[in-house]
Amino acid sequence: MGLMDGKRGVIFGVANDKSIAWGVAQQLKEAGAELAFTYLNESLEKRVRPLAESLDSKIILPCDVGSDDEIQSVFDELKKDWGTIDFVVHAVAFANREDLKNPFSQTSREGFALAMDISAYSLVAMTRSALPLMSEGGSIVTMSYLGAVMAVPGYNVMGVAKAALESSVRYLSAELGEQGVRVN
Repeated sequence: MGLMDGKRGVIFGVANDKSIAWGVAQQLKEAGAELAFTYLNESLEKRVRPLAESLDSKIILPCDVGSDDEIQSVFDELKKDWGTIDFVVHAVAFANREDLKNPFSQTSREGFALAMDISAYSLVAMTRSALPLMSEGGSIVTMSYLGAVMAVPGYNVMGVAKAALESSVRYLSAELGEQGVRVN
């Protein structure tokens, strides 16, 4: 009997077999969880689908986390197929290459907004859509990095976005803990 036997959840952010999200997925499956996966576009679907299928996943859905409608569609499909879920893994982040390689002071307004939207706000949007499926509690987990708490050369706007992500986790935890939903 595994720690996650009978638990169901969705993983956002597998890009390939080297992704941290993929390592998390393998561990969850090994512990007995049933998994759903998302992918951003056709190119990523070609990498994610075979990985997901190798873990016997039957739910593999497109999702641009920059779209509230696409996020909601994922959770609508999960509700239709499973009724409830037990966990969400948020392992997505993005910043434009030029906003990472240029000095932080040269970050474009558009690049800053994009990094914050994809890397931090998407957790809030996912949480909002996941909550109705977590009527008996659950867990929402995301990934951060040292660059959220100290300046790391070359991490630039992503460090600021990860700091916002970590702060979002604290606020979501404070709000949802009483409902039995852990956010880490």
